[in-house]
Amino acid sequence: MTTMEHVGNALAALVAAGVGSAALGVVTTLAEVSPGLKTVLNVYDPVGPLSGKTTVAVVIWLMTWYALARRWHVRPPVMQSALVATFVLIGVGFVGTFPLFFALFTAH
Repeated sequence: MTTMEHVGNALAALVAAGVGSAALGVVTTLAEVSPGLKTVLNVYDPVGPLSGKTTVAVVIWLMTWYALARRWHVRPPVMQSALVATFVLIGVGFVGTFPLFFALFTAH
């Protein structure tokens, strides 16, 4: 493997982690807004909807990692752009899982 291939694979892993984090935040917020979705996400009763939320986020993370690694294998993006995107996406994920945020969208 060349250095560029390693860089592309590493950046794909980082950005995919951000996408997975953002997916968890979005799914968490949507589950709080939609009781039907919350029920669908209850994959394992002792854990509740968290089991489905994390399953969806992990599947999105893996699919994104695979797709980006294939795309960036030979020609990776600019490292600074990839890192900024990663941190922004992780921030979206953090905010989306924060109870004070998703409580804004639920009936009081």
